[in-house]
Amino acid sequence: MADPFESLRLKLVDQVRGVFHDASKGQTPSPPSDEALFERDSPIRQVHADIVGMMTGGVRALLLQMLHPHALQGVLDHSNFREDMHGRLRRTARFIAVTTFGHRDEAMKAIDRVNRIHAHVGGTLPDGSRYEATNPRTLAWVHVTEAQSFLAGYIRHVRPGMPAAEQDEYYRQFAVIARALGADPVPETRAEADRIFRMLRHDLATSPEAREVAQLVLGQRPPGTPLAVQTMITADAVAMLPDWARTMLSLQRPMLTALPARAATWGVGRTLRWAFRQ
Repeated sequence: MADPFESLRLKLVDQVRGVFHDASKGQTPSPPSDEALFERDSPIRQVHADIVGMMTGGVRALLLQMLHPHALQGVLDHSNFREDMHGRLRRTARFIAVTTFGHRDEAMKAIDRVNRIHAHVGGTLPDGSRYEATNPRTLAWVHVTEAQSFLAGYIRHVRPGMPAAEQDEYYRQFAVIARALGADPVPETRAEADRIFRMLRHDLATSPEAREVAQLVLGQRPPGTPLAVQTMITADAVAMLPDWARTMLSLQRPMLTALPARAATWGVGRTLRWAFRQ
């Protein structure tokens, strides 16, 4: 007789994998490798393995990135995000998975592929000045928002007592990928990340386009994702934003829904960690 719990576990695994991998294109999960850029059970692999922490952190990072005029304009000019937001999120998730867990050769191929794409991304800002996707400072903002957000999601939902030394090691490990992509400056400790974040905040600006993209990000529901799950992920991501960022994006801090959303994401996180045997 089939084990009903095992059947449920496998169904959950298949459903989640369907969100992040396009089976119609033959995409499959990147198998963890013992010859990856990072050792098994190291901080970066622990943080990037948690689905809920990465989803809430990923949404938070995207919202912050859209406040950078260069990053925003690159999305507006060179992306079909309005028609394929899910595809964009999928590609980002696959890049993180391959560079974190895949064989080091596959990780470097993925980085080279992104660098080749960035080399052809550029244009003109509304004020007439130029922007380039290869700008080290823009890449630094993209990196620091991702690193801070992924780590914040993990600490919030999985490990509130994560030691400071392991947090610093996470930044040192993630810096390997950021430097290979051309970002500069790149933090190697939590304190450096906070300092760089404050410094780069002066590059940000609000705009109707940034607010539009923010609403598209928050309204995105990948196929197969229950509405309740999408709602609690986005509510938790918005709650994690700094107050000034919510103001710039015309977002309200979740009040009545904040605690239920956090409790729900905690419950979903535990369920998914059980399903993936983490």
